[in-house]
Formats: sequence, structure tokens, C-alpha cells
Amino acid sequence: MSKSDRERIVITGIGLTAPNGNNLTEYRANLLASVSGVKSYSTRYFGDTVAGLCDFDALRYQSRKAKRVGTRAGSIAIYCVHEALADAKIEPDALDKARSGVFIGITEHGNVETENEIYEISKFDYQTKYWSHHHNPRTVANNPAGEVTINLGITGPHFTLGAACAAGNLGLVTGAQQLLLGEVDLALAGGVSESTGTFGIFAAFNSQNALAKHETPEKASRPFDAARNGIVVSEGGAIYVLERLDSALKRGAHIYAELAGWAYNSDATDTVLPNSQRQGECMSMAIQRAGLQPQDIHLVNTHATGTPAGDARECEALRQVFAGCPHTYFTNTKSFIGHCMGAAGALELAGNLPSFQDMLVHHTINVDNLDPACQLPNLLLDKPRKLERLDAILNNSFGMLGINCVTVVKRYA
Repeated sequence: MSKSDRERIVITGIGLTAPNGNNLTEYRANLLASVSGVKSYSTRYFGDTVAGLCDFDALRYQSRKAKRVGTRAGSIAIYCVHEALADAKIEPDALDKARSGVFIGITEHGNVETENEIYEISKFDYQTKYWSHHHNPRTVANNPAGEVTINLGITGPHFTLGAACAAGNLGLVTGAQQLLLGEVDLALAGGVSESTGTFGIFAAFNSQNALAKHETPEKASRPFDAARNGIVVSEGGAIYVLERLDSALKRGAHIYAELAGWAYNSDATDTVLPNSQRQGECMSMAIQRAGLQPQDIHLVNTHATGTPAGDARECEALRQVFAGCPHTYFTNTKSFIGHCMGAAGALELAGNLPSFQDMLVHHTINVDNLDPACQLPNLLLDKPRKLERLDAILNNSFGMLGINCVTVVKRYA
């Protein structure tokens, strides 16, 4: 049975900031040109490392006071939402504020702000009277989405979704679900990350032997490579304008793609090590719910973060799900930008959506020696590839504590 136009969810706007681009055009051009956004970085207490940092203009859509009182994650979210609305050709003043909602995935929130406050009171012998009165609104879990509603005057629902590194995908899924439930008529959905602001995340990954190291920063993020040694911590954000198809058609919107299927589940096995069987089940469910078969997926954007165990287990799941699919290709975006944590799923999907128009798919960089455990048929390496057919893209996101979220987008027709 075919879906009605009110049951179909489409993407009509994209706003983003990534370590290698501050809008979709710039970001994708750099993906196609093999431009990495990973740089040398130094953070207090931990010291020298590498990271993916964004350079967007936070004051384009915020006052200096709002930026000072708020958070980095809030600034990223506000920037991305405004850019997404502009891309969708929706004037902020024309929004139906009560029927719009903000649904943003995030890996963690509050670490940056709490570390900053502890550092500040350390200058005053740790006297808590110097603790900022802005700390509570900065650290509540709904902060990034809430900052957006205050900035734009949106009175519809807002919340953030703590889903580790599956959060960006889950933000999109939640936006779609809220539209289907009739709770909103327009969803601003995706994910953000301010993780580079906390020294703790670098120290923790380092203590797990999972922090990327390389003498050349741009080559530090190297999923699938035999010499990969960990994650490059990055910041960023991607927010989508999601609408029901009937609404999009009514206003003559440009449609990037249809968000056709999704699934999320739990490994229930380990806090850190992924479970390839559960990952495979999540992919299969998403494909089925999109009304497709594995052979109908022409591109898979992998989650692979550059950790030895994580990449190998995802590839194991991919080989099982896509066995006998000679026209399915695989790529990875983290090789360019590092791991943008809560933004990863939404940001990585964005770089592939223009492929529906020009059939050109970005490749994976920094694979000097492919690990046999990561061998995949049609793994795109070295340079972009123009595909003969591209009708559906599957996007993987997996996170700590074993949370998995997979989205499937289709060419709009």
C-alpha cells in the first residue's frame, strides 16, 4: 500500500557547520576535493592533540550577550537552524511558531560548562560564590534546542535526545515521528556537538587507547586503515527542515530527499564494544520499513570511527546485510571531519544528499593500507565515483552503551 502525501516526510532545508565547511555547498565541495578539516589542537590539562573545529560566525544570528550567556552547542544549533530555514526559503518571521518543533540529538551536554566553571573558581581557591548563575540553564539537557526556541520565538515543542553518537540520526527520526503524530507541521531536526570544548573527552578516549594520533593531523582520522588507532574528536552541527510532503508541495519547496525509513535498537551487551549482530538487525529493519530490499540501497555511509574493533564489527555487519548486492557502494565521512559525536549522523548524511542530483559520491580518505577485516565490496577509496544509479542511501550511526540508529533516504519521486 502506498503512503499518502501526509504520511511521507521530506527534507526541504539543510543548515550545517562542519570542520571543513560552513554550508552544504562548501562542505560537499571539500569532501569531493579530499579536503580534511582535522587540525592540531591543544586543550587545557590534556595538552596537544588533533581535533575537528568549526569556524562559523556565531554572531550572524545571535547577539553578543546571548552568545556569552549561552553555550557553544546552543550557538551551533542556532546557526544551523537559521541556515536551514534560509535554505528552505522560509522566513523566520513567517514561521507558525506554535506548530514548529525543535528536536536535536547530542552526545553529552554540560561537560564543557561544568569544566569551565571549575576552572574559573580554581582561580579563587575554589570558592563556589564565584560559580556562574548561568550554569543551570547552560547545563540542562534541553539546552541547545531550548536556545533555538528562545532565539526564534518558537513556542512548539523542543527537546534534545541523548543518544551518544547515534543522536544525529535519532534527531531526524524524532522530527519525522513528531510530524507523523501531528504534533508539529514543521520540524527542525538533527544533531550538534560541542565536544571539543571538554578536555575530559580527550583524556577518556586516550585512557581507552582510542584517541587518534598521527604526525600529520589531516591523516589522523583513518577508518578502515590497518594502522588506525582511534577517534578524532570534532565539533559541528547539522539541522534539517522536515515537512510532510503535502505541506512541502503546497508551498512549492525544493525537496532534497524523502526520509523513507529508520530503525533504532540496543546491543544490550557492552558499554563500549559494539555488537555486529544488533547493528545488522537495525540496518535490516530500516531497509524493510523503507519498503526496500538490501539491493535497492545504492550507497551506505558508514559510521566507522577509526577504532580497531568498531570498524571491523561494523564491516562484519555490512557484509552480512549487503551480501549479494553488487550495486551497493560504501563510503565514510569521518575520514574528512573526524567524529562530530551527536552531530555525526545528521552531518554525514548531509554530505551525500546532493548525490541524488549529480550521482557523484564522495570517497573515503586516509586509507593507505586497507585492513582485511574491513574489506567491503565497492568501498570507495582515493577519489569520488559517479554512480550509474543512486535511488536510496542508508546512513549508519552507532553509539556507546550500544545504541544504534539507521536512516534510509530515497530520491524524491
